[in-house]
Amino acid sequence: MNAAQRKELKVTLVKSLSGQLANIAASARGLGLRRINQTVDVADTPENRGMIGTAAHLLKVERAGSAS
Repeated sequence: MNAAQRKELKVTLVKSLSGQLANIAASARGLGLRRINQTVDVADTPENRGMIGTAAHLLKVERAGSAS
């Protein structure tokens, strides 16, 4: 499967992980996010959706490849 067929999400950390519960910080780190305003592209899988849901109040999520 090439990149054009693979569904991805663009996830940006917009708030600090400092002071968050351990499972919330672990979910954000599991997505590859370390710093505020860092953006990563992750596969649109149920596992990643669960981590995004856990830390949703700290994240901005868009479809990868969207014009913005």
